[in-house]
Amino acid sequence: MEHLFETYLTQRKLSPNTIKSYNYSRELFFSLYPRLTQRNLEQYKLYLLETYRPQTVNLRIRGINCYLEFCGKDHWKLPFIKKQQKPFLENVISEADYLYLLNSLKRDGYLYWYFVVHFLASTGARIHEFVQFKVEHVRCGYIDIYSKGGKLRRIYIPKPLQQEALDWINTEQRTSGFLFTNRYGDRITCRGIASQLKKFALLYGIDPNVVYPHSFRHRFAKSFLERFNDLALLADLLGHENIETTRIYLRRSSREQREVIDQVVNW
Repeated sequence: MEHLFETYLTQRKLSPNTIKSYNYSRELFFSLYPRLTQRNLEQYKLYLLETYRPQTVNLRIRGINCYLEFCGKDHWKLPFIKKQQKPFLENVISEADYLYLLNSLKRDGYLYWYFVVHFLASTGARIHEFVQFKVEHVRCGYIDIYSKGGKLRRIYIPKPLQQEALDWINTEQRTSGFLFTNRYGDRITCRGIASQLKKFALLYGIDPNVVYPHSFRHRFAKSFLERFNDLALLADLLGHENIETTRIYLRRSSREQREVIDQVVNW
């Protein structure tokens, strides 16, 4: 049955990581309960709630629900748990800190990392999308990313950044290939970027908790809405399928909430 389930997942063209996750959800269930029954499924959910964080609980539920589909028992599917959304954004770099970091990197000659930070914050790219940028994309001003479902998302490189990056590329005498590479000439890794950003945060006295790749995607979204209040367009630019996901950027960060309170509450 396990082999057949894996074949079923492969035929659905799921990613290797998703297949591994769904297989684990099934294996975890049968390590706890001998038979697939509705009552055992309910007990399984209780076990998940007591053991894991909400995000992981929903991940395991998604996996076992897929197995139920495979078994033809859709009517036994477990409902997902609702995660309470915090009323503020956490660990988002402020625009002031972003500009300070950017200017410091350029001033001190860390041009490579200056462009890493600049591209992350000015394109809104996810880190796994960002590492796909090539010299050719800078020349044309955008990169097209295709999702699992074959949907196209175009990530634009703003004109000022494009021109500045072209000058840098020409100085480096590069004509093609990945834009950001490691010392061996291979494409830089997501982990390598995250690690180096933390080092620069410490170097320049910025809270390391707000200096990580996805924080700059948040910065892009916040700054975009402050200058051009079009939530639907931002959702398209970020690649959100549901505009409700994008609404979080209408919220203030906890630091911004604190500043408002300190300025406004005087009674």
